[in-house]
Amino acid sequence: MGVESIAVLWVVVVMGGAWVQAQEAAADREAPWRIHTLFSVECQNYFDWQTVGFMHSYRKARQPGPVTRLLSCTEEEKKSYRGMDLAPTLEVPSMSRHPRTGDWYPAINKPAGIVHWLKHSKEAENVDWVVILDADMIIRGPIIPWELGAEKGRPVAAYYGYLIGCDNVLAKLHTKHPELCDKVGGLLAMHIDDLRALAPMWLSKTEEVREDTAHWATNYTGDIYGTGWISEMYGYSFGAAEVGLRHKINDNLMIYPGYVPRDGIEPILMHYGLPFRVGNWSFSKLEHHEDNIVYDCGQLFPEPPYPREVKEMETDPNKRRALFLNIECINTLNEGLLLQHAAYGCPKPKWSKYLSFLKSKMFAELSQPRSVTPKSLQMMEVEHTQTQEQHVENPGKPYPKIHTIFSTECSPYFDWQTVGLVHSFHLSGQPGNITRLLSCTEEDLKQYKGHDLAPTHYVPSMSRHPLTGDWYPAINKPAAVVHWLNHAKIDAEYIVILDADMIMRGPITPWEFNAARGRPVSTPYDYLIGCDNELAKIHTRHPDACNKVGGVIIMHINDLRRFALMWLHKTEEVRADTAHWSRNITGDVYEAGWISEMYGYTFGAAELNLRHIISNEILIYPGYVPAPGVKYRVFHYGLEFKVGNWSFDKANWRQVDLVNKCWAKFPDPPDPSTLDRTDDNALQSNLLSIECGNALNEALRLHHEKKKCTEPTSISSPILKTPDSISLSPPSQETTSEVTTSRKFGKIEDISTLRRSPNLKNESRESSPPAMANETFTSMRFWIIGLWAFSIVVFVAVMSLMLSNRKGQKKRGKSLKTKRRASHSGFWDMNGNDRFLRSAEIA
Repeated sequence: MGVESIAVLWVVVVMGGAWVQAQEAAADREAPWRIHTLFSVECQNYFDWQTVGFMHSYRKARQPGPVTRLLSCTEEEKKSYRGMDLAPTLEVPSMSRHPRTGDWYPAINKPAGIVHWLKHSKEAENVDWVVILDADMIIRGPIIPWELGAEKGRPVAAYYGYLIGCDNVLAKLHTKHPELCDKVGGLLAMHIDDLRALAPMWLSKTEEVREDTAHWATNYTGDIYGTGWISEMYGYSFGAAEVGLRHKINDNLMIYPGYVPRDGIEPILMHYGLPFRVGNWSFSKLEHHEDNIVYDCGQLFPEPPYPREVKEMETDPNKRRALFLNIECINTLNEGLLLQHAAYGCPKPKWSKYLSFLKSKMFAELSQPRSVTPKSLQMMEVEHTQTQEQHVENPGKPYPKIHTIFSTECSPYFDWQTVGLVHSFHLSGQPGNITRLLSCTEEDLKQYKGHDLAPTHYVPSMSRHPLTGDWYPAINKPAAVVHWLNHAKIDAEYIVILDADMIMRGPITPWEFNAARGRPVSTPYDYLIGCDNELAKIHTRHPDACNKVGGVIIMHINDLRRFALMWLHKTEEVRADTAHWSRNITGDVYEAGWISEMYGYTFGAAELNLRHIISNEILIYPGYVPAPGVKYRVFHYGLEFKVGNWSFDKANWRQVDLVNKCWAKFPDPPDPSTLDRTDDNALQSNLLSIECGNALNEALRLHHEKKKCTEPTSISSPILKTPDSISLSPPSQETTSEVTTSRKFGKIEDISTLRRSPNLKNESRESSPPAMANETFTSMRFWIIGLWAFSIVVFVAVMSLMLSNRKGQKKRGKSLKTKRRASHSGFWDMNGNDRFLRSAEIA
């Protein structure tokens, strides 16, 4: 056999082997069930370039099964339409202008097109599973429903958290099963039988929500435009709830370019519905609404930076991955346009560096089909909870149990805060029980008087760290939660965690604020800038999951059991990282690591990938202007607030025993009737401040009554201020207890020592805390006055006896009676004047 024959035989063998491998790969990709992919568009240039990108990515990702474009056009539009050959297409009668109401709402074409496909397409009769996508998507890998976890009756969908209408009156109005309403959209993978049941209801509910103009507002729908534009999305959610579909919700499979993918997640779908950027380059689909880019030969979208440039501009691996996704999205669109231009017979474009890159092996490798990772397949654990009204209608389905906890220490400063919080808890209607987590040393407990102020769980103090010796009382909060979880019998499903310096104004429930397992609720703490910089990168593997939250926390007990120890550990870790205490890194104005516990919480939660629902409607600081119509549930009086000349700063009351001193209270805030009403914002802010001040005083008054204090006039000690003294620490409840406890141990001798202390980096400009005058002085003054009055009576009596020897019995009796009456009256007048003076001193 000649050399040429051998060569030919070798080529045949190689090609044969390659063919076998290709067939095996094709067999591996072949679906055991039939899949059909659908997407909906209209007869516009805007949708044509999206179609080109979608179809190119569909082929490139090797999506199994056929695809159909549902094309909604009017007869007039079809006359001039040029893009019939862009994709396998089913023409659908346009419902952009509703045939019955005349309402202009093109988004309704999506459910209308699916109903039309089910009725009129033969392909719909030969399919098991349907994948429904939007045109503005790039497919990165095969979307195979059963591999994603879809089952008959349990579709898989992407998470659309902004659909808040599933949580409020909107769902109650538009479905009989609001508890089944899922916040989903974007990616839908479901069985054909489920789609047949759902599609007509999807269309009907879309029409229904679109006509409900009274509930288009942002606070009902989450639609920032308030124009009912996302009615079709609610039509889907309400329609699915109506037919009983419970979704498996996945927040990993689809990503918006511009978002940072979670560690270990490989998205298989990009939804470029929002603007995104890479360095100085940016892209927004809305800027290309009238673009003729499909039909203008050689026209592409502006080229993004190259991979090499992206590597240089970002060192963080997760953020770099996000930038690579951004450029992959636009490069895939441009690659699809190049191929479409070639199909139209356009001239070969001139060589350029960018065109060379799109045809390069590097880009082919960067954009090859992706496979889902195990982490990508993890579903969100969404618990369907009931609203209050549903509970009334269905008493057989009870609420989940709630337990409220808060952390304090053994000091008068925390005692008056405890009195205020516990009193407000009972008035608020908060379900369940409340427990104070009281962190004390053995020495503190021997002297402590406030054991009966609240149901209490006692916790060993960690103010002085047992290993490092670091003095940081704030660590007692996570340490106390860990201790409580390990030592208390807890039958609640949800735990609400508050701070002691709070006043409750209403119930804080998981069902109202949509807490779920894996989805705790909290309030925004925007000053925690460490979530945005190197601090998060140092202390958590998932800096993208770092939420700037705190204050109020609603968390499932199972999440809290997993999380509490991590909270404590991260607090220790951040506290020890003294190199990053500076203000520009942490946002801490004192640069003393004082908010390490708050970062411990956020980094610990990020480490476990707990994504918070952040609500602006739970907490307000007195002194802030409230948002119109919001009924805040909690006052957090952590900052100074003022109304006219009256002010309140909790830090000024850290050494004052308001609880054990009968009838002690704070200065009364102004009467609301005296407020200036010309500025409504200022008025509403002042009213809330007055409400908070009055709530604290009312709690103290009732506490003193319960203690069976004697008449209110028994308190006569004035409140004194030392003008030249300083605030001992940053204004936080933990800081002030540090100073109080230190004094018990003799750590701080006097003010001059404080001024020289190297550990006190900041001195407050506020005056020192007010102090009650010495009780001994008050008692001594009372006895002096009494002795003086008694002396007068004795003197008058002696004089009367002497005069009785000179006058008759009758005259003497009359004179004695007159003098006794005069002396008695003088005693009470003086006492009354004294009481008046004492009242003036107190005021």
